[in-house]
Amino acid sequence: MSLDKATVARIARLARIRVSEEEQDSLAGELNQIMTWIEQLNEVKTEGVEPMVSVGAIKLPLRDDKVTDGAYPEKVLANAPDGKDGFFTVPKVVE
Repeated sequence: MSLDKATVARIARLARIRVSEEEQDSLAGELNQIMTWIEQLNEVKTEGVEPMVSVGAIKLPLRDDKVTDGAYPEKVLANAPDGKDGFFTVPKVVE
């Protein structure tokens, strides 16, 4: 696929990027090189290759998903400007 100046100007307009007439020629050349590289990637045979998340086969340690109070509510409430009966108290916002 070959991009000309008109296509580059249209892409620039759609992307809302100001590209001068002089820059359009060099930009067309760069975009053509990128498109050639993409065409080369499309030729790679990938049948039977499983998708990878990472290059190393590592298993992340998972913890049990348990809801807790953190085991120290007094320390948490100590940072609050105002607390009552184990809860944060906040000023009324909606009337």
